[in-house]
Amino acid sequence: MMSRILVIASNYGLWAEELMAPWDALKTAGHELTLATYLGRTPLPFHLSMDPDFIDPMLGIPMNPGPLLARVNEALDSGEWDSTLTVEAANMDDYDHLVLVGGPGAAVDIAGNMHVHDLVLKAYKSGKTIGALCYAVAALVFTRDPDAGFASVIRGKTVTAHPHAWDFTDTVEYKVVRATDDNPDMKLQSAGFLFPLQHITEDAVGPEGKVISDETANRNKPCVAYDAPFVTALSVESCVAFGDKLVEVLT
Repeated sequence: MMSRILVIASNYGLWAEELMAPWDALKTAGHELTLATYLGRTPLPFHLSMDPDFIDPMLGIPMNPGPLLARVNEALDSGEWDSTLTVEAANMDDYDHLVLVGGPGAAVDIAGNMHVHDLVLKAYKSGKTIGALCYAVAALVFTRDPDAGFASVIRGKTVTAHPHAWDFTDTVEYKVVRATDDNPDMKLQSAGFLFPLQHITEDAVGPEGKVISDETANRNKPCVAYDAPFVTALSVESCVAFGDKLVEVLT
């Protein structure tokens, strides 16, 4: 059955495949997708996610295959991601489900965005499926339920979290590809990732929950968790499996 799905991505550098993989999986399955970002601008890929020579420092393998990059460029060239709402303008009543995708920028304008939290809480209270990939899981951590003593909505749940061992500690430059005068590079830097996702997620789920942060995850052994209403996945190596799991859950 076709669903209307709100997809939220970053304006500060999404990881290209982390949007492209679930986007294509959900579109192919017949779902209607609407894209939203903090600024209402086309989400532009983080520069390393479009580098054909990029080797993942943890997995030691190339992460951006040619067909993937060609598909992302096709999406950008065709304007497939151009009809973008601001997160503030999005109304969860208009959608059946919610998906948050990752990349370094997700820590900047998705994780702590109170408009995102409002959308997550409304989806949660309405029993709608909520997907979160990589550092976008932090938005679930920070979304609090006023009817549960302001505990996180993932309290007691099983979810994934980007392993702390994988977190960047050197300066992160949020450079994007395809910047224009109307959609510029934000010229932002941070001292490594903005917060240790694994640790704050462990705090959020509490003693009755479980956080899966599998440092051995790879494309052949992806890390995805489904604990209704949440579908979560570790990082880029698991984004194809994330899209597949969303399709499975929504079928």
